[in-house]
Amino acid sequence: MRVIGIDPGLRNLGWGVIDVAGSRLTHVANGICHSDGEDGDLAQRLLSLHGQLTEVFRAWTPEAAAVEHTFVNKDAVATLKLGQARGIALLVPAQFGLAVGEYAPNAVKKTVVGVGHAAKVQVDHMVKLHLPGVKIVGADAADALAVAICHAHHLQSSGRLAAALRAAE
Repeated sequence: MRVIGIDPGLRNLGWGVIDVAGSRLTHVANGICHSDGEDGDLAQRLLSLHGQLTEVFRAWTPEAAAVEHTFVNKDAVATLKLGQARGIALLVPAQFGLAVGEYAPNAVKKTVVGVGHAAKVQVDHMVKLHLPGVKIVGADAADALAVAICHAHHLQSSGRLAAALRAAE
């Protein structure tokens, strides 16, 4: 199964694609969508992110998608804008007919690193351990790969649970 993880951001939207075969994870691709329209035109920036992420989906044809929840900070305007970028991160997979898993940043870190409040450096290091040989484009792409790894683990766990329930019937 091919899984894409998305780390939403208005300036930099990270994405990472992995293949999952049983418990084996393999890196496929990763990158960062940079929004155009730095002149402050929010609609153009969102359109740019939508177009770029759509191309990522066309190129890598994921079968499952996951998005990180937004971090709410004290700046309400910035949080609202980030939420709109997150809307793009949810919309594009839906346009390709995929259900979208959503994970809190602490849940992603707990799954990948083992600690819910891990630093970005620790996340980056553990992503490289999970995906040997990976060349990570940047911090946003590393976070997106971590989201994909988290989703893969949750899909595996739910699959094992469903199989156990079927066997118990």
